Amino acid sequence: MNKLYIGNLSEHAAPSDLESIFKDNKIPAAGAFLVKTGYAFVDCPDESWALKAIEALSGKVELHGKLLEVEHSVPKRQRIRKLQIRNIPPHLQWEVLDSLLGQYGVVESCEQVNTDSETAVVNVTYSSKDQARQALDKLNGFQLENFTLKVAYIPDEMAPQQNASQQPRGRRGFGQRGSSRQGSPGSVSKQKPCDLPLRLLVPTQFVGAIIGKEGATIRNITKQTQSKIDVHRKENAGAAEKSITILSTPEGTSAACKSILEIMHKEAQDIKFTEELPLKILAHNNFVGRLIGKEGRNLKKIEQDTDTKITISPLQELTLYNPERTITVKGSVETCAKAEEEIMKKIRESYENDIASMNLQAHLIPGLNLNALGLFPPTSGMPPPTSGPPAAMTPPYPQFEVRRCASAFFMYPPHRHPFPPENYHPETETVHLFIPALSVGAIIGKQGQHIKQLSRFAGASIKIAPAEAPDAKVRMVIITGPPEAQFKAQGRIYGKIKEENFVSPKEEVKLEAHIRVPSFAAGRVIGKGGKTVNELQNLSSAEVVVPRDQTPDENDQVVVKITGHFYACQVAQRKIQEILTQVKQHQQQRALQSGPPQSRRK
Repeated sequence: MNKLYIGNLSEHAAPSDLESIFKDNKIPAAGAFLVKTGYAFVDCPDESWALKAIEALSGKVELHGKLLEVEHSVPKRQRIRKLQIRNIPPHLQWEVLDSLLGQYGVVESCEQVNTDSETAVVNVTYSSKDQARQALDKLNGFQLENFTLKVAYIPDEMAPQQNASQQPRGRRGFGQRGSSRQGSPGSVSKQKPCDLPLRLLVPTQFVGAIIGKEGATIRNITKQTQSKIDVHRKENAGAAEKSITILSTPEGTSAACKSILEIMHKEAQDIKFTEELPLKILAHNNFVGRLIGKEGRNLKKIEQDTDTKITISPLQELTLYNPERTITVKGSVETCAKAEEEIMKKIRESYENDIASMNLQAHLIPGLNLNALGLFPPTSGMPPPTSGPPAAMTPPYPQFEVRRCASAFFMYPPHRHPFPPENYHPETETVHLFIPALSVGAIIGKQGQHIKQLSRFAGASIKIAPAEAPDAKVRMVIITGPPEAQFKAQGRIYGKIKEENFVSPKEEVKLEAHIRVPSFAAGRVIGKGGKTVNELQNLSSAEVVVPRDQTPDENDQVVVKITGHFYACQVAQRKIQEILTQVKQHQQQRALQSGPPQSRRK
């Protein structure tokens, strides 16, 4: 990677101009400058000199009034999966970088490049061209801790995977990380992230054929597809249908699904079963909106591409303890199998994006008892796969319980999860969340079902205040409950607004939240010269405003306004509550110190 592309050149640029620039910056060239109209190429002695040229010149040096753009020269056929990311904050923790990169797909490797610059540089390989393209589009120019990331393609010859001896041994420049991490991008032992299980519904009368005599058939499918398959035949006694959970790679999952379909169709012929045998997939409601797509486009495309008919069970069938919807696919075994691949591809994309989003910011939210959130799925009765999640993600949860879903806040019933510590008694908080007026109907649901169900699930009081004016564009939602209830209730509201397309598909949901703080504590939130509120905004990426000249209400409280996406708002809310707790503790200590001493005389 020692060949450079120099772009944004003036039509008056000459090879001698570029030679002078390289000479002035003490960067050697290994050959002549090949100048074309608007761009040029040049070879550097080696990769390190090429990187120094990029760092020193790109976007920093002008020629004839135009800033040069200097990148690795990458032929179109090699712009596939590999990216170079520059200007990474020097003390950034690897966990944060891993999570950021993981938002756009599966990272096969992430290798740090030795450089003399103060910031860090990494070479990243994604598992597909589309994922690399999305990462390039989203991360180039992305602000990370006041540093602007620079992202460009590097050559990808689609070479076979390097063996362990060729892997980079060290990563410097990212601060202390403690013990070595397992399963992270670029580490010696590459591990594929745990896939979301496929869940099927099959008629009860076919369960015996799927399992086979003494379990021989299911064992054979498991062995051939390298899958872990659990037939839940003892659950829901007397039910017409039983669920099956399949955990494997996407390829293994699809192969197992097709085998099960083939067995059912053969059994149907043997027992002269005349009814249609569709494929039924269970999927969490949170993923279904993204599977359907705007105006149903995603689902229509899958139907057209696979020659199947697909229907999805109505929202009314959802309950607090059953957040899954049934996706029914009608067609032949072959077409249904193809449809399963496309459906699960969409669902996995949503799932992985949610995990990445949660991992990126969840560690910034203090004061939450994550066990109480109900975001962690119960175990399926199967042991964790060998390609489990990184060790860094594991504590304090068992490996098979870390399948997190950032926007699936309406996830699993709280009673299935570990209870909070006995001495855990969170204070009740009240948050006023402002939502688009048009979304009120979706939040309330038919006959108030959705808001009642959400209130029960989150353990919060949720009320929608009357509109301030007939043409008001926003409505206030009053949410009262402890931190975990706030997290779940607000998260589900954000998710619902996204699902129901009240913002464009590429747009992030950003809402305004108001919390009230004692007037005497407002100064602590702002900090000297605005230092605290500025640090809070930098940490959370939310806009935090304490309006000046507020008149305290009857409870001597003033409003703090927080605007941003869900995690940004949560980080800011929790940090502000942390400040308020410190103020209260300080007041209590002062009261104890100034109180009258107790008399010892009788």
